[in-house]
Amino acid sequence: MESIYGLFWTCPGTALLGSLIGLLAVGFLGSPLIVWTIALAIILVGFHAPVWLLAIFAVVMVIFNIKPLRAAVVTKAVMTLFDKLGFLPKISETERAAIDAGTVWVEKDLFSGKPDFKKLMQEPYPQLTAEEQAFMNGPVEELCKKIDHWEIWKSRKLSEDAFNYIKKEKFLGMIIPKEYGGLGFSALAHSEVIMKISSRSLSTAITVMVPNSLGPAELLVHYGTDEQKKFYLPRLASGEEIPCFGLTEPTAGSDAGSITSSGTVFKGTDGKLYIRLNWNKRWITLAAISTCIGLAFRLRDPEGLLGLGEDIGITCALIPSKTPGVVIGRRHDPLGTPFYNCPTQGKDVVVPLDAVVGGKDGCGKGWLMLTECLAAGRGISLPAQATGGAKLASRVVSAHSVIRRQFGVSIGKFEGVEEPLARLGASTYLLEAMRKYTLGALDQGLKPSVITAIQKYYSTEMGRKGINDAMDIMGGAGISMGPRNLLAEIYIATPIGITVEGANIMTRTLIIFGQGALRAHPFAYAEVKAMDAKDLKAFDTAFWGHVGHIIRNLCRSIGLSMSRGYLASSPAAHSQMKRYYRRLQWASATYAIMADIAMGALGGELKLREKITGRFADILANMYMATSVLRRFEAEGRREEDLAFVHYNLKSCMSEIQKGFDGLFDNLKVPGLRWFFKGWIGSWSRINSMGSQASDGWSHAISSAMLQDGSVRDRLTQGIFLPTKEGEQLQRLENAFSMTLKAEAAEKKVKKAIRDGLLPKKKVAMLLDEARGKNVITEEEYKLIQQTDTVRYDAILVDDFSEEQYHATHS
Repeated sequence: MESIYGLFWTCPGTALLGSLIGLLAVGFLGSPLIVWTIALAIILVGFHAPVWLLAIFAVVMVIFNIKPLRAAVVTKAVMTLFDKLGFLPKISETERAAIDAGTVWVEKDLFSGKPDFKKLMQEPYPQLTAEEQAFMNGPVEELCKKIDHWEIWKSRKLSEDAFNYIKKEKFLGMIIPKEYGGLGFSALAHSEVIMKISSRSLSTAITVMVPNSLGPAELLVHYGTDEQKKFYLPRLASGEEIPCFGLTEPTAGSDAGSITSSGTVFKGTDGKLYIRLNWNKRWITLAAISTCIGLAFRLRDPEGLLGLGEDIGITCALIPSKTPGVVIGRRHDPLGTPFYNCPTQGKDVVVPLDAVVGGKDGCGKGWLMLTECLAAGRGISLPAQATGGAKLASRVVSAHSVIRRQFGVSIGKFEGVEEPLARLGASTYLLEAMRKYTLGALDQGLKPSVITAIQKYYSTEMGRKGINDAMDIMGGAGISMGPRNLLAEIYIATPIGITVEGANIMTRTLIIFGQGALRAHPFAYAEVKAMDAKDLKAFDTAFWGHVGHIIRNLCRSIGLSMSRGYLASSPAAHSQMKRYYRRLQWASATYAIMADIAMGALGGELKLREKITGRFADILANMYMATSVLRRFEAEGRREEDLAFVHYNLKSCMSEIQKGFDGLFDNLKVPGLRWFFKGWIGSWSRINSMGSQASDGWSHAISSAMLQDGSVRDRLTQGIFLPTKEGEQLQRLENAFSMTLKAEAAEKKVKKAIRDGLLPKKKVAMLLDEARGKNVITEEEYKLIQQTDTVRYDAILVDDFSEEQYHATHS
């Protein structure tokens, strides 16, 4: 044994390589400092380091291993240097409120460099309660039957009957607790309702969605006084009060903190405190028909009547629409989509102080209220709308691809159609996976602001790409407006979802990574807070924890890159999924070290480098999307028939992750090291790619499954409204789809007879009598083919109008 030990150290090359591998292993395992001390000591002794070097090493290690000594000797100097250089980013109160809003969830694992996938695969996967399912089967189904999307488009409004039904069945009170007369639904049920209505009428979905999103009800439930809750919540739940919420202004959009709407505290002649309000808001949904306006404004108290200072800050209040000085009634036209979206103004509007949400205690806390509510709300309404639209598109387009024929073949069998059809189907599967996974967190009471921002941005973007693919496949049937066109409204209205609740460009570049880098990072935000508080002990813990985090992830990134992820662990999983878990471990480690390099190299400037932060956002989001797909596959029992959807999405996510890293290596300007990242690391990354796009085989398997009348297609589109009434376009399509598939077997007999020379080379429709006469097909098959041709022809027709009808619709 001694001879082997001696031989190891007498061979310099072997000793050096072994030492590096040993240190890499120590770092890979995230070993504590004492283990590093022992490992380095062994190496120094093995290489016969001089006594003076060993002495220096011993002193340094003593200092670093004894925390109070380290803090006094080293950390204090680091704090002073950071403060002098302004190295850590300065965070405004507005930014701090946004970062502090909500909670941290899965994103912390993905940001850590070593995600615990066993834990992530055990996160709750929500299910509706019996009461919630009954509401879906009853009132939601009934509302969808009452809605005619084309009539709404023509008349520019929801019918009085449908709106009264919405109020009667408390659709506007889904988030209001039962004790106040609401439905008290889970986030899942809320989402399911919006998703189903969205598959019927987008305008109706928005009308239901907004009162259950950021607005008076949500603010009151979480922050209202008992008196405010008792007065307003029952009235909001029953529809007696119609709410809106005024946030956006001509000069304040995504930068909501810059709102100019103002309120001034004053004492009335009766000795009570009041607020005089002035505002100019725009793009406020339901404002024109509202009875209660939730208003965000900047509150000032020049006379110090509240004892909170002069500039109290952003505050939220509830303003009855009939209050003198309130102006409502005008409308915007959001791309022709017929829902109430309006401006509102207020001129010297006077309300009592208790109009503030939360009363006096709520003064100045409006920004915190808004960011906390959005931290949850972004994960519900718009993702549900996007998923409902994608499911409807998948249902419509798959049926159309079977029914519509060119050159005697269903268009779905052409590879040019197969490709976008598979993209649409795969994205629909992914949208549902993300929706359910995120809702599982929300129904635990969590408010993961970074994850819901990911959910909002990528759901609406996937919805946009999906509807574009759907319109490409539908061709002329997609661009001809009328009651037979089920997708045009979604196509036209898609930019609305992209824009609201935080414009997507800003959400990607500023929120997901800009805030996520601090919120989800294990140590970064703790360092910033410790610096602000001048807390040496807290900074010592955070800073050296951060150093250890960097070293561990650097070692993990190197080890996982060299082994293509095979050094990573995988939870118990389907055999075909294990490599994806390992690749995600690899991606997480590389992401973590690159994020630290970016923060270290750019410091506070990083938040201004939005092309860089956007790429970081894409990587984090695709890690989350891949995790969602894996969780859905597990939760649904590892269905073999879903493997094509799972592989396609996971490969696409890994490809996007690789694309994000390539962009970082090419563009991240690290002083003195750009050549290293752009040249050496970038080249290695492209050679040692984490993943490539899904193969044509997977897209073929997805499109084939969508073109069959079976459980895969039904589960893919589960939760949308499927009308059974004759004359409904979706019912026409479904009937023609089913009959076409049934008739295919008989048509194949005719085509075989043509190949065999029993029948002449003509179109099948021209040979039916002769085929029946020669017993190629039976009488029943003859009738089936004829009936199928009739219903297929009816299903592919598009609407046309007289001059009077056309101008009446567009007047």
